Amino acid sequence: QPDSPINQVGDVPLSAFTQVTHDVPMLSLGNVFDYDGMRSFMRRVNDRLSDAQRNTEYEMELKLDGLAVSLKYEYGEFVQAVTRGNGQTGEDITQNAKTIRNLPLWLNEAKDIELLEVRGEVLMPKSGFERLNRLAVEKNEKTFANPRNAAAGSLRQLDPSVAASRPLAFYAYSLNQGLPERIETQSAALAWLGDIGLSVSAVRVVQNPREAQEYYESVIEKREKLPFEIDGMVIK
Repeated sequence: QPDSPINQVGDVPLSAFTQVTHDVPMLSLGNVFDYDGMRSFMRRVNDRLSDAQRNTEYEMELKLDGLAVSLKYEYGEFVQAVTRGNGQTGEDITQNAKTIRNLPLWLNEAKDIELLEVRGEVLMPKSGFERLNRLAVEKNEKTFANPRNAAAGSLRQLDPSVAASRPLAFYAYSLNQGLPERIETQSAALAWLGDIGLSVSAVRVVQNPREAQEYYESVIEKREKLPFEIDGMVIK
């Protein structure tokens, strides 16, 4: 069966990673570092919209601290995973991505979509990272400095059995190709991805800078208790 756990064990080692050009560039995010910067960003967004579009809503997500990847599904079947690379070209890590436990190899609800491209973050939860480093100490092996380095190092192994042995997880944050026509917002797109079997991080829809700041502060308060590392928030 296409979703059999046996398909996630690993494959034969590669001799090298293949370079792949992204259909749509994986661009970097702009940065703001304080409330005034966020308010200016929202003002610039409104200034560029027509009168009918103004007073738009904003969606906020956790900025997961891992490795950005692009996944492709053809008629519901997982066929490719590519790293961000330089934004234009990345490395094909399909064999390693197949071993990620919460990454579905088959999306039944997307079986009628010719090409579905989902982007997201591969990370290592804190608990898995701590367990991995404990095992490394017991074996007198080198430990990882942080979960992000551990996740990136796991995905860039030519032997997929190494990735299969690591506690990796994937969380989607965008839908770049194959978006159903009925979906009109970013939050609805992520909700749909969750409904069809992909993991997504928590999101919050806000109306203005004040609401965005309140949500940001509430997340920062509980940051240490989150099951994974974050390095900020994303506003879309």
